Amino acid sequence: MDIKVGMADLNVCSGTDTITTLGLGSCVGVVLWDAQAKVCGMLHAMLPDSTSIRNNSNVAKFVDSGIDELLKRVLAKGARRQNLVAKIAGGAQMFSVSNKSDLIAVGKRNAEASVKKLNALRIPIRAQDTGGSCGRTVTFYPENGQYHIKCVGKETKII
Repeated sequence: MDIKVGMADLNVCSGTDTITTLGLGSCVGVVLWDAQAKVCGMLHAMLPDSTSIRNNSNVAKFVDSGIDELLKRVLAKGARRQNLVAKIAGGAQMFSVSNKSDLIAVGKRNAEASVKKLNALRIPIRAQDTGGSCGRTVTFYPENGQYHIKCVGKETKII
């Protein structure tokens, strides 16, 4: 079965199921995976930091709070903390802008926030495909750890 993850959403799966999210532009798709348990979770986060927004009740909308919740859910599904690794995709700069303000560079900030949060949690990042200017559709296969990344007009990349 293919489990869908919407924007500002997260979910978990295991075994031969797959997990997919569409339309990662400046958003990031963070996967936590335990190869032994064949359990994974995916977060589709829109913004880097929940502490800078007043209406932050949707934890999956933000990289920091979303990764915390994702960690809880994969552990509840049977993953072991010491076996977890991460893979990250997305964080594109979708619009060409003359002002390279950090406020506009949400994709870059999302990717950086993901790395920072995973490092703080001591979860090793095994691979990432971030930046650029193409939107991505991603599918993760917990059975073998393959993260398939599709960009329009490009061949599927597997990390």
